Amino acid sequence: MIVRGDEPFRDHRGGRRLSTLAAARAATWLALALLTMLAASPQPASAASGRISIESGGMTRTAILILHHRLKQARRPLVIVLRSREKGPRLRRVFGLEEMARSAGPVLVYPDPIGGHWSETPGPEATRDATFIRDLVAKIVSDGIVDRRKVFLVGISNGGFTTFRLACDNASLFAGVATLITALPAYLAPTCKPSRPLPLLMIVGSADPVIPYAGGKAALPDGKIDVVSADAALAIFGKAAGCGESRTTTAMPDRDTRDGTRAYLDKLNGCKVPVEVLRVEGGGHSVPGHWAGIGSDTSRGLHNNDVESARLIWDFFSRLGG
Repeated sequence: MIVRGDEPFRDHRGGRRLSTLAAARAATWLALALLTMLAASPQPASAASGRISIESGGMTRTAILILHHRLKQARRPLVIVLRSREKGPRLRRVFGLEEMARSAGPVLVYPDPIGGHWSETPGPEATRDATFIRDLVAKIVSDGIVDRRKVFLVGISNGGFTTFRLACDNASLFAGVATLITALPAYLAPTCKPSRPLPLLMIVGSADPVIPYAGGKAALPDGKIDVVSADAALAIFGKAAGCGESRTTTAMPDRDTRDGTRAYLDKLNGCKVPVEVLRVEGGGHSVPGHWAGIGSDTSRGLHNNDVESARLIWDFFSRLGG
C-alpha cells in the first residue's frame, strides 16, 4: 500500500478488494510508478517521495521511499536508513543525508520499525526485523530501480543493533555500512563472522551515557542490553577485511572550540576495504553535526559541532562507488 498524506490508495477490481498479498504487490508497483513519474517531472523539486508496503514475515511492513531523478534507474545506489526513535519524515529533514547525496541521486529508504523501535534483544523480533530489511532490498532490487552492487545501510542508535545484525549475517548484501551512536550487541559478537570484507564506518562518542563506548549495559527506554566496545566491534570487521593490528589516527579540525569535544578518525591499516571509526572524545549520545539526534538534551552528554555526520557517511559511501 502506498500512503500519500494520510490516505491510503486501495486497489479494487470488479468491486472486490484484492487479497492482502496481491494488494501489497499492486500498491508497491503503484508507488514506484507514481514516484518515477514525479521524479521525471521538470519541476524544481529534486526528489519524489511516498510510502511503500511489502509483506514480510506474515506482516505488512512499510517504509518511506525517496526517488531522485538524476540517474538512470538501474544505476541508482540504494541507501537504507534504520532510524532511531525519530519519526521518518522528521529524520529526513534534520539528518541531512538526503541533501548531501542529492547530486548522486540515490534511492533513499527509511523503513518503519514496529512500535517505533527496532528489536534490541535476541529472539523472533530481531529475526523478523532483519528479514524485513532483506525482503525490502530484494523487492526494490527486483523492481529494477537500483544497482544491486550499490546497496548501503545506515543505522542510528537503536537502529544500529539491527544494522550490526545484518552486517554480521548478510555482509554480501551490502556495499558498505555506517553506524552512529550505537554498538554491536554482545549476544551477536561470538558468532559475528562477516562472509566477506565489509566496509564499515562507525561514529561514536567516548562519553556516551546511553550506549557505552567501552561496552557494558546500554540504557535504553525499553530496558538494558549488553554491548561490546567500539574497539571490539572494529576488530571483528577488521579481521574480516584482512586488516593489520595498527591504525592511523587523524585529528579532525576543531571547528567549535567551545563544545568540549574533539573528533578523531581512526582507520585500520592494511585492510582490503576501509574499516574506520569516527571517535568523538568527550562526545555523548549525540550525532555529530547540525542535528544532535533524537531527544537531544544535556542528559545525553556533549554534542560535537566539528564534523557533519551525513557528509562523512556519504563521502565514505562515495568512495565505495555510491
